[in-house]
Amino acid sequence: MRTVDIDGLPVGDGHPTRIMSVLNMSSNSGYKPSVYLDPEEAAEAIEETLVPAGADIVDVGLQSANPKYESKPVEMEKDRLEEVAPLVDELDADVPLSLETRYAEVAEEAIGHGFDLINDVCGFADPDMKGVVEDHDVPVVKMASPPDLARPGALKTIDDLFEAIQRDGFTDKTIIDPAFGGWYDGKEFEDNWEMFRRLREFRAFDRPMLTATNREDFLGDLADQPETENQLAVSLAAATMEVERGAHIIRTHDTRETHDVVKVADALGDERTTRAETESGPTVAELTDVTLREVARHQALGETVAGGTDDGATLTFLLGDLTDDARASLRAVAEVTDVVVVEKDSGGLYVGGSAAALKVVTDSLAEDGHRELAGELRTSLSRRV
Repeated sequence: MRTVDIDGLPVGDGHPTRIMSVLNMSSNSGYKPSVYLDPEEAAEAIEETLVPAGADIVDVGLQSANPKYESKPVEMEKDRLEEVAPLVDELDADVPLSLETRYAEVAEEAIGHGFDLINDVCGFADPDMKGVVEDHDVPVVKMASPPDLARPGALKTIDDLFEAIQRDGFTDKTIIDPAFGGWYDGKEFEDNWEMFRRLREFRAFDRPMLTATNREDFLGDLADQPETENQLAVSLAAATMEVERGAHIIRTHDTRETHDVVKVADALGDERTTRAETESGPTVAELTDVTLREVARHQALGETVAGGTDDGATLTFLLGDLTDDARASLRAVAEVTDVVVVEKDSGGLYVGGSAAALKVVTDSLAEDGHRELAGELRTSLSRRV
């Protein structure tokens, strides 16, 4: 799993789940408690409310991405950015600022003003967006979206979402967003429920993942709570499950409450890696409750270098920071066991198989002199067998 650094804040496996607080500076935003039109008031809200409540990142919006509002042109966003930019200078809190936009021109100007992250709700539909963030070495959130600046998130099936995220590739600092919500009329609540159930499949991209389900109607519907102001409880329930299913950033209007439930989910959930974020060396992160569809995603997005289809896998792991010798040893032992090894583009290895087969792998790694890696894998196995 890649780690993405946002102005000194690491995001990815082995790090706490981060809270992204929403701060909308547009009058047509759907949730009014998150709206601040004056830069001084916005800076005060960040310093006195959001950061003390647990915000790790603040996401600033210049226009609503809600499909019920007409998409505003790039000139409007540029004008609004000039009004909003003093926020950066006014701010006295040490927190990364994200700008939500779909336009490369706006992103470039925002970076010049000091924004630390670009949240692209159209997923590189602007053909210049990828180049802009790469040239400035700035991280970017790439939301699953068709190549249409007027229709962010207008996708229905999970296969559509995967295809959209892959389109035009990634930067080294890309965070993915599966695009939950009612982005267009053709996307039903049932489509979002199916996405949520299969959220783990997005880990196959081997990149940090942001989820944005806070106060979404597809959650409220499950509890017969159609009104946005009554959807806090369902949002918090979803947030704990998103952490368990692989989310690294939770975007929310309810900073304090979301921060608290995510802290509990991080503390009591399955550990994603055997090493603390300050330690170095090989890492082993268990992927729990893996389905055959998820296995297929990993194989489709990587190169199967050893083993077969993993039909009998009961345990699966992502291994990182490996030496070339350790990789070679893993491939060799996988060839003679019922273990599948998939090379990820980040350099990590996806390894899956039965507990018995993985024990053979662990013993073989130790015999080949890779005792540190064998120890990490043995530690993870001991939690399950």
